[in-house]
Amino acid sequence: MRKETGGVGLQLNPTMIFDLGMEAMKGIHYDFAELLCDMFAGPLDSGYVIDPGTRPLLERLAAEGPLVAHGNYGNEFGFEPLDETPGVLRHIAISHEMKSPWYADHLFYGSRASAYMWSQPLQFSRAEVERVAGRAAALQDRLKMPLLHENAFYYAPFPGSDMAEAEFIAGVVDKAQTYLLLDLHNVYANSVNFNAGRGAVSGALPRGAPNPGVPAAALAAPAAAYDPWQYLRTLPLDRVVEIHLAGGQWLDGWYHDLHNNPVPGPVWEMLDYVLRRAPNLRAVCLEVQGPGHTSRSCPVKPGWVDMINADLQRARDLWISARGGVAA
Repeated sequence: MRKETGGVGLQLNPTMIFDLGMEAMKGIHYDFAELLCDMFAGPLDSGYVIDPGTRPLLERLAAEGPLVAHGNYGNEFGFEPLDETPGVLRHIAISHEMKSPWYADHLFYGSRASAYMWSQPLQFSRAEVERVAGRAAALQDRLKMPLLHENAFYYAPFPGSDMAEAEFIAGVVDKAQTYLLLDLHNVYANSVNFNAGRGAVSGALPRGAPNPGVPAAALAAPAAAYDPWQYLRTLPLDRVVEIHLAGGQWLDGWYHDLHNNPVPGPVWEMLDYVLRRAPNLRAVCLEVQGPGHTSRSCPVKPGWVDMINADLQRARDLWISARGGVAA
């Protein structure tokens, strides 16, 4: 692995580390590892910021190459005092222990109590722009490093939402002067689910569409409930520092963000679009998890190593094509 933080990386979550296994991962080629702070955080009722049981793993991974910090259950945007959240009490110190250049969180109510829903979205409203931006700015001040917000996959908007999601995120970032981790698979998955039954999904784009612009078929598509291209045009792409890629799975008539299949074609087209328009982008990260989300996911398979390497290589090829070289 390279010694700079950036390029095309891989999230090393429990599925990757323990189910696929560290030995199998030796055959995967990535530039940096994204780690979940939640994996290494000591219980809030203990005196340990970093759990002594997981510290050796953290130190091993840090010795192998550059790390990027990510949080799932920091609960930074809930309603308890910010300084009482896992994000402040645990994730800040863990991010610095990793020597991460930034910390990324999810723009959702991220407590384990709502984990059965995985991502419980924020209310997309002007009142919440004010509240969330205030907490985000305060958190970034405490972090002493850039704070990146990840757009969420979700099954329904929070009641009372009166703004488009991308407009809400743009408002938060502008007011808080924070940054973005743009999860392109979440954009795609939401477009698939929220456009069901409308006759066409504007995110399901034809292969070989012209670049670097939005494909003509997308521009000509009828208005949709969730248009991924309008979503990308609304976001301030100059605030995007990291991108997430993943694949998903159909279950019970829904397309789920389970991180357990190859990256879909429309996500690659969105990646190419953003690579050409995000001047401050430093990293593209692939997520592979599957059973870590639900037992109904397809299981971890030996063939995942080839799948992961193929997706990582395609991301590198697109980066080189769009930007002339891999990030450092």
